[in-house]
Amino acid sequence: MFVIRISSLGPDGMALFPFILVKHPKPGPALLNHERIHLRQQAELGIIPFYLWYFIEYLIRRLQYRHHYWAYRNISFEREAFANEHDLQYLQSRRWWSFWSYLTKNNPLE
Repeated sequence: MFVIRISSLGPDGMALFPFILVKHPKPGPALLNHERIHLRQQAELGIIPFYLWYFIEYLIRRLQYRHHYWAYRNISFEREAFANEHDLQYLQSRRWWSFWSYLTKNNPLE
């Protein structure tokens, strides 16, 4: 994992295997953990399948929730990362394909 700072980055962080791109010079541990979870997801699926799935699921969620933020927050990969970003030990016990269980979890925003 390599952390690269890009001050013009839109979001605070982004995982692009094997890099974590960050906007600010001192990202917090939860942000880094969130992005590490995405790196693990990308390693499981492969980079291209991960981003294809991410994009298709975003489109489905956008139709479902009719709002960008809700669609983004309800992508299964994001649900898993947000639910576990503060647990800095999560990746030590995480099972493969754990994001799968977040496909059907209830909407965290409702």
